[in-house]
Amino acid sequence: MQGAMRLRAVWICDRDSVSAMNYQCRTPHAYHEEMKDTKATVRYAGDDFFVAVPPSGHALTLDIKGERSSAASPLELLLVALGGCTGADVIDILRKKREHVTEYRIEVHGERREEHPRSFRRIEVRHILHGRGLSDKSVAHAIQLSDEKYCGVSATLRPTAEIVTSYEIHEED
Repeated sequence: MQGAMRLRAVWICDRDSVSAMNYQCRTPHAYHEEMKDTKATVRYAGDDFFVAVPPSGHALTLDIKGERSSAASPLELLLVALGGCTGADVIDILRKKREHVTEYRIEVHGERREEHPRSFRRIEVRHILHGRGLSDKSVAHAIQLSDEKYCGVSATLRPTAEIVTSYEIHEED
């Protein structure tokens, strides 16, 4: 009679983002502790709809039937995520610099590749700010910091898509 095999250790290994040859390994407990705040659940709801629940618990409906357009598609949400991420950084930085922003809008436009999986090849992010005495230098610096240092969505997309940022400032009385 053969003895039962016991599994002594399980490790979860991910490739290092710098080199495909390097792996970072950790125990399942450590992995789940690290990832527990980033778990999203997506459930099929029928008729080409999905219901997504991100870590915050606020449910979103996804529509994968493009011509119906009754809810956001996954790729539309990716553009929204980029705009929201960089917008949060920029407004926070400008607030710390005591800049008086009265209105702020981010327009994100994505150009997709022709071949499948039709990922974005270029994404244009346009920051449109209104305010009183906004410093051009402060706005440019805030956008640069978000783009190059703080926005995790930009950092995630940058290896596969060119991200181009621009801005305009409108002075208010």
